[in-house]
Amino acid sequence: MNAPIPPPLASSASQRVPAHRPLLSRTGWMLVLVALVVNCVVVPVAALLVPAGSPLAMSAYGLTLAGKIMCYALVAVALDLVWGYCGILSLGHGLFFALGGYAMGMYLMRQIGRDGVYQMDLPDFMVFLDWKQLPWFWQGSDSFLWALAMIVLVPGTVAFVFGWFAFRSRVKGVYLSIITQALTYAAMLLFFRNDTGFGGNNGFTDFKRILGFPIAAIETRVVLFVTSGLALIGAFLACRYIVQSKTGRVVTAIRDAESRVMFTGYDPLPYKLAVWTFSAVLCGIAGALFVPQVGIINPSEMAPSNSIEMVIWVAVGGRGTLVGPIVGAAIVNGAKSIFTAAFAEYWLFFLGALFVAVTLFLPKGVIGTLFAYRRASKHKREPEDDRDVWLGHA
Repeated sequence: MNAPIPPPLASSASQRVPAHRPLLSRTGWMLVLVALVVNCVVVPVAALLVPAGSPLAMSAYGLTLAGKIMCYALVAVALDLVWGYCGILSLGHGLFFALGGYAMGMYLMRQIGRDGVYQMDLPDFMVFLDWKQLPWFWQGSDSFLWALAMIVLVPGTVAFVFGWFAFRSRVKGVYLSIITQALTYAAMLLFFRNDTGFGGNNGFTDFKRILGFPIAAIETRVVLFVTSGLALIGAFLACRYIVQSKTGRVVTAIRDAESRVMFTGYDPLPYKLAVWTFSAVLCGIAGALFVPQVGIINPSEMAPSNSIEMVIWVAVGGRGTLVGPIVGAAIVNGAKSIFTAAFAEYWLFFLGALFVAVTLFLPKGVIGTLFAYRRASKHKREPEDDRDVWLGHA
């Protein structure tokens, strides 16, 4: 009996790694379309046109809660990009989230005008602390374009500078995680000081308007909700594009074997720095969308526990899947809202039980486990042949 002849190496390599990988499957694009319809049509109609007494109506509280969870989901996707695909476990992404929120909060504080408690041009906390004029870093904060620039530039610059020194020094693993947490904690202590110019421990609150529209109006909240949903979908597609590209393959290789990547002639620094900075910018955008919907920003958003909770969202949903962190953020924060309302005294026990259950029974996260089960089922349905063996698929 003649043995099967393996195909040429060039053809096998080309078939093993396709030259062009689609951004999403047909099912994936259908899910994105459904998400767009729900975000841009279904929810606005339920909030604006359906009568308040109807079970299909979307209340202002539900709108705010859903918008807040989408902001958290955006942070989770950003964290999954650096942790799930680049292997950088950050315990300081709460800092970038808060910096974007403070940039938006400064603009919202200037929009209060003379409608504040002291009826002065300065923000109320500055009047209370007997400040006579705006600090230099508040100049231009009454412009929405200035706010948009700061939302991107401030977190991005901080992340770039930190990443440049950390990655250039080959700091990684648990040491990098500790340094990111220390950076966040130091920033929190700085923002707690009244003389820093960011409202001290009270932060910014009592917002009135955004772009001239009442921030408490249901129409404004619908616009903020839709914007948050579009930002989340856009961030997911952007991250998906990155991980599917050649750059993403190098980043994943750095995660798995950084030394081997260096031996092949690649410098890991620019790849890690680019992914890290982009992730920080996404967190800043999430923080900027979070503040007008929740109505407050203070240094507690920089607490190390908040950054650790972000890691939990990714772990619960499934690290390295991009979809999983969205699901994880929704599960954890949705459960937190339900437990705090139904079991005010015991909600921490229920939440802890949820984390333990996921760790024991779903170590790859909810979506990660589903993906693994799907791959295993597909492998069982398709019997191997000689070609599969030669292509390395067995």
